[in-house]
Amino acid sequence: MRMLRSALAMSSVLALGLTACSTSATTTSSAPAPAETSASSSAPAESSAPAESSAPAEGDIPMGDGTQTIYLVSKGFQHRFWQAVKQGAEQAGEEFNYKVEFVGPENEQAVTQQLDQLRTALQSQPAAIGFAALDSGAAGPVLEEIQAANIPIIAFDSGVDSDIPLTTVSTDNRAAAAEAAKNMAELIGNEGTVGLVCHDQTSATGKQRCEGFQEWMQENAPDVKLLEPQYAFEVGLAANTAKAIIQANPDIAGIYGSNEASAIGTLQGAVESGTDVVVVGFDSGKAQLDAIRNGDMAGAITQSPVKMGYETVVAAIKAIDGQELPKVIDSGFAWYDATNIDDPEIAANLYE
Repeated sequence: MRMLRSALAMSSVLALGLTACSTSATTTSSAPAPAETSASSSAPAESSAPAESSAPAEGDIPMGDGTQTIYLVSKGFQHRFWQAVKQGAEQAGEEFNYKVEFVGPENEQAVTQQLDQLRTALQSQPAAIGFAALDSGAAGPVLEEIQAANIPIIAFDSGVDSDIPLTTVSTDNRAAAAEAAKNMAELIGNEGTVGLVCHDQTSATGKQRCEGFQEWMQENAPDVKLLEPQYAFEVGLAANTAKAIIQANPDIAGIYGSNEASAIGTLQGAVESGTDVVVVGFDSGKAQLDAIRNGDMAGAITQSPVKMGYETVVAAIKAIDGQELPKVIDSGFAWYDATNIDDPEIAANLYE
């Protein structure tokens, strides 16, 4: 199965803000510039950063004394995305003289393990905590304990069903999923049956990436028939899910995978089914980049994971200093395909 590379012209780059960063975790790589995030003038309105979003200004970031620790509890280490977030966090820690502890559970379904890690973070009494919630509601009691201990907490990647985090550093996942839907619609000629393999039903990220895709299609592509979302959090399960979707819908035109694992699994399932179906993904990783370069996957949305980690630590430092933070810090996203994958603005945000 091979997609025509000329099927879609390069889409506008949306709110990236990260101009140069290495994807190798070294202490000498330059930190991503914390410039303000803004959408291209040609970008669709739904892809703009929220009005209250802004990136911290470099001059407002106080230096640490090297003794304080910022503890980040992520969603895991199984995807390259989290390794890139860790890299950005460590860059900021080194630049501003803070220790950074970065942990995560074994997989993105391990809610109990993640909550235990959050409790461990609290017990270590760090200067600040960053938290990317697997279950946006389950962490409430632990967050209340952290607040009672006067430890500032910064949400990143996923929002939390709580007013306790002082800000959320994240991709606008709903707008990013809408951009994926827009490109999917163009690729299939704005008609046909489209399936969704979403990666979870509990995190804000998982819900927004599924809902944003559905909402755009329902509002803008009336001739596209959307199937009910199916859920798969790892490659093998996503492959089997995609094969089941294809078998049940022989006329299927496209399938969307909402994260790295679900996208690669969806592609695998499509290839194994021998069906010429358009696959659109989210995130990057070597397998996804290779598939887009050789035309097997039509394209995907990339986030700015290094910048996300960097800005989370910067926001934590500002919180430690008592500075007021915006409600949301938008870390940006863009559509990439075979036509723009090697453009500098895109390549800086891809990770293997």
